[in-house]
Amino acid sequence: MEIDVFNKENSKIGTMELPEKIFQARWAPILIKQALLTQMANSRQNLAHVKDRAEVKGGGKKPWRQKGTGRARHGSIRSPLWSGGGVTFGPRNEKNFSRKINRKMKQLAVFSILSRKIKNENFKVIDELSFLNEKKSRIAINSLKKIINFDNSKNSYILILPSAYKSANLAVRNLKGLDAISAKSLNIYDLMKWKNIIAGKNAVEEIIEHYTAKK
Repeated sequence: MEIDVFNKENSKIGTMELPEKIFQARWAPILIKQALLTQMANSRQNLAHVKDRAEVKGGGKKPWRQKGTGRARHGSIRSPLWSGGGVTFGPRNEKNFSRKINRKMKQLAVFSILSRKIKNENFKVIDELSFLNEKKSRIAINSLKKIINFDNSKNSYILILPSAYKSANLAVRNLKGLDAISAKSLNIYDLMKWKNIIAGKNAVEEIIEHYTAKK
């Protein structure tokens, strides 16, 4: 299949051949959901943590004698029955929320999203995005306005850049509704979060090379 290639002035300058394996994959919503949940679970930070009765400070002495006081028996003020005591069945930070997914399944989910974006005309290839390497938001805005009618208040774009553009994210990190990602770091969450994809031609070539190389 072929896709149009545009320059920085938003004029068509040619076409680019794309492999059907990556950019014409079938739509697989169930697989995409599984990959998305796996990614979100693996990035989850387990912060909620309460102390059980063994971790609460104090309570080494029996509060009162066992018999003769008329009160209920208690062995420690660290008991969950006491205010300030340990917590029973509370959240613990050793709980593991991580999930696993087959590498090929993850790849197919990425292919499915990319193919859907192209089908819905939400994927645009630009011949050169080197202006992002200048690390200036002003330059990025002025250039993007020519390419996609960029508005700094109403956007939903993600830029796919070559891995060599290591500092390009500095030019877009302050821009609302815009993000940047390396061609070798495609993930389900970012591809689903942003409606439109703007990819450099060299980034698309890097995607093709990355996913077609023999592992």
